[in-house]
Amino acid sequence: MLANLAMASKSDHLLIVVSILEGRHFPKIQRHTVIVQAKFDGEQLSTDPVDHKEQPQFCTELAWELDRRTLHQHRLQRTPIKLQCFSVDTTTNQRECVGYIILDLRSIQEIKQTSNVISQPPRWFPLLSSKYTKLKPAILLSMVLENDEKQSPESFKARKAPPRQVPVGKLQLVLNEEEGFHQLGPADSCSELFVLSVTVACASKLEQLIGRTTELSREGVDFFFYYTLLGNDITSEPFQNVMSPSFEPERASVRIRSSEKILRAYLSQQPSLEIHLCCGSHSLGSAEVSLSSLALTSVSLSTQPATVEGAFVLQSPAQARPRLPSVPTDLQPTVGVSVTLRKETANPQAAGRESGDGLRTGKDAVPRDGPPSPAPAAPSTAPAPALAPPTDEQRLRSPSPGQSTPGGGRRSVSPIKGGAHTESDAESLQEEEEEEEEKRPTLPGKPKRSPPAAAPAKKNPEAELVSSVSVSAPKVSIPASAHHYCFSMDLRSIRDLNTGFPVNCTLRYAYQFFGSAAPIMTSPPVEVKRGTEVFLPQSYCAFDFAALPHQLQDTFLRVPLVVEMWHRDSSARDVLLGTASVQLSHLLTAEKSRFLGPSGQQHWRQSYTERLPVLKAHGSSEKVAELSYFTTLEDLGLVRTQDIAISESSQSGHPVQPRAAAVVPPSGPSGAVAEPRETLEYRAAMELEMWKEMQEDLFDDQMKKKELNHMQALAEEWRKRDREREALVKKKELEYNLLEEQLQKTLAELEKREKNLAHAELETQRLQRELRAEHEFSVRELQDSGRRLREDCTHQVELERAKVRQLEEENTRLQQQLLDADSKYKLLEKEFQLFREQQHTRPEVRLQSEINLLRLEKVELERKLETSTKSKLHYKQQWGRALKELARFKQREQENAMSRLKKQQQELEHMRLRYLAAEEKEAVKTEKSELEDIRNQLNKLKQQEVKQPWGDPVGGSAGESVDDHLSRLLEERDTLLRTGVYTHEDRIISELNRQIQEAMAQRPPSTTDRTHRPAH
Repeated sequence: MLANLAMASKSDHLLIVVSILEGRHFPKIQRHTVIVQAKFDGEQLSTDPVDHKEQPQFCTELAWELDRRTLHQHRLQRTPIKLQCFSVDTTTNQRECVGYIILDLRSIQEIKQTSNVISQPPRWFPLLSSKYTKLKPAILLSMVLENDEKQSPESFKARKAPPRQVPVGKLQLVLNEEEGFHQLGPADSCSELFVLSVTVACASKLEQLIGRTTELSREGVDFFFYYTLLGNDITSEPFQNVMSPSFEPERASVRIRSSEKILRAYLSQQPSLEIHLCCGSHSLGSAEVSLSSLALTSVSLSTQPATVEGAFVLQSPAQARPRLPSVPTDLQPTVGVSVTLRKETANPQAAGRESGDGLRTGKDAVPRDGPPSPAPAAPSTAPAPALAPPTDEQRLRSPSPGQSTPGGGRRSVSPIKGGAHTESDAESLQEEEEEEEEKRPTLPGKPKRSPPAAAPAKKNPEAELVSSVSVSAPKVSIPASAHHYCFSMDLRSIRDLNTGFPVNCTLRYAYQFFGSAAPIMTSPPVEVKRGTEVFLPQSYCAFDFAALPHQLQDTFLRVPLVVEMWHRDSSARDVLLGTASVQLSHLLTAEKSRFLGPSGQQHWRQSYTERLPVLKAHGSSEKVAELSYFTTLEDLGLVRTQDIAISESSQSGHPVQPRAAAVVPPSGPSGAVAEPRETLEYRAAMELEMWKEMQEDLFDDQMKKKELNHMQALAEEWRKRDREREALVKKKELEYNLLEEQLQKTLAELEKREKNLAHAELETQRLQRELRAEHEFSVRELQDSGRRLREDCTHQVELERAKVRQLEEENTRLQQQLLDADSKYKLLEKEFQLFREQQHTRPEVRLQSEINLLRLEKVELERKLETSTKSKLHYKQQWGRALKELARFKQREQENAMSRLKKQQQELEHMRLRYLAAEEKEAVKTEKSELEDIRNQLNKLKQQEVKQPWGDPVGGSAGESVDDHLSRLLEERDTLLRTGVYTHEDRIISELNRQIQEAMAQRPPSTTDRTHRPAH
């Protein structure tokens, strides 16, 4: 019984599945997508957006879960499933209803998994109230009802649980930010770490993807490769020379925690990796790298990594270039890509920087003969702005991972790695700087440091003067209470432009308190139009600096950060449109949140976001646009190192004076005054003059080197542009040759078509002549046949008229014969009548007729006798049956009568008892009233005895009382009979009749003979 209930509960779970396959007769609209939204029982489901073209491919299933009782109620209420088709503008996200479809739930077909019932094929449903009335669009749909059989947990109690199978279609990557990997599959069974790496190594023949109108030599034109790796947007290092692209190979890695089987199944279902060559926000071409090939290798990933590498052809998009003939293989643009999937070892080597989303990016190590030199790690008090790893949202907005300086170069990463050094890391900064200074050669203008020591005895005065002073590197002393801060700013978007022309917008700002006087700019410029919101690329920048808390608060309160909005024009100078003042004091009042650093120490973070107006430059308060920004301030604790060297790239407003080593002057034996040339002041002046001359010589050498470098750069730039022009000429020559071949083919086809048209024209003229001749011949044939038909008809009419005349003559002759025949018939009838009368008068004839009658009567009587005999037997049988049936009916009726009689007797007895009780009651009342009347009458008689004599008749009153009694009895009898319960044979009615007869007998015959008798 329980099993049956469980099976019934399973079958009650149903799924209504609506399959939306494709559409037809839709118009093709650029920058528009189509979605279908289905609504049933208050729930809305929608398909993924697809391109708005003639036959959009939806290929989506929408399902609603319900039980059988709810389905029955919906069918009784005729609840429909409404599908609405919307057209979405991708630029403004505006939706417009194209039409709708109503599906009847009663026509759905149930399909069971165990049955062999074939589901209904999909049908085309036209869109009702369609916007495109001329095209009549339709959608291919199918609707089925499936049993949603879910295995209950009770079924696993009595047996061992089978291994859990994870459906591949439901696998999703879940980001684990704390440990820096993506989880794929259940965490208990998928615990192995894998690394998926994509390396963009090289590229060639990229000029084939450049259009004719693009200027390759224009400044600021950056090219880069862009692709999406498992939801993460990756861009390569920008390069400007598309003829010979030179960029360092970059590898992007994603750590995935899963099992090998599930990871192979997941990669086999993934689409191909598309690698785009981009210029700004436009894609010039793309190449596809199949990720499913990684899952087809038979070798285990623990022993050997799976690799897919090669030179992949970049295909130009159809809308970006006109359709041209195929390019030869040796001239096709290619990109060298390597995709590797390997299992991570116990102590993996860091191949690049790893961000919080499990994505690693870095430059591939180039093999060298010697060991790699350690990276410089000399921190400064106010280092150059550092690029923090962008988040997922910033990757979506920024097409390039690097920040650009005003000159177009990439900004160097801060010496403090990721802007997240702890206090323990700051202790070794001075030692690392000293080691780096010893390894580096002495640069002009930056003397090498040496440890301070006492000057030894010197024999050569000139050498003694040069070597007696040791200048250390520039340092700055940091107070013990200074904190290590990290400030980051993201200029997100620009909207509400209030200018009369589109703007190539770039933003610029500088804040010397952070230690950098170089301005920070967004690059490349983005086009902003009125009524649109544009996200800014490469707008994120972070600064690491040390400062006192009260100094930070005072600076943030007094000095705002001014962001300038510039319009860049290739044919004119840049124009300053307006400025926006960012009040950093809002960041100090923001809510603090706690986070853990790399070493496990707790730090504080404050964030603030706002939209502020960009006011017009030159003192006007007119609003130009609206800027959205996001700022973050992280307090990383105290800085322990008190003296930190300043790098040359840092342009701090607080110069540090070099410190000279203390030199003890030699004292004379008698303490006499030394010579002027031997004094420290003279030596210092001499060294200063010699240092000035040396600096002038070094400056002249530097100027000559710069001049030489500039000339070499100009020559190289000239050769580069010459090569670009030659490549463009070759490319255009190739295109022109291909166009010439195509034009020649087109001309040959046109000549062939002209010949075919001339031949077809001659053939058409010949067919026209033949058709005209045939038409004339057919007209003559029709005229001849009409004339022959008219003659035949005339002859036929004459023949028919002659036949009619003959038939009329025949008719008159036959009528005459009929009259003659009638007269003859009348004569013969008279003769026959006379003959019959003569025959009846003869006796023999009469006797013979009587004999015949008697014979007929005999035969009839015999037949009746036989019939009566048969009927007698039949009636006898029927009589016996009727007697038996009558006996049965009689017995049954007697039984029924007895039962009815018993019931009637019981009812009569009850009625009699009730009636007797009522009668006795009435009799008592009547007797009382009569006694009262008698008493009254006696009193009256006593009073009248004096007046009337004894012989006066007093029987009148007695007679009147008898009449009243008689009328009362008659009324009671009639009342009982009218009820329908009693009949004349009943005992009560018989008793009333007897009393009526007695009363009538006691009634006096006349008034004079009345005697007073009391009524009973």
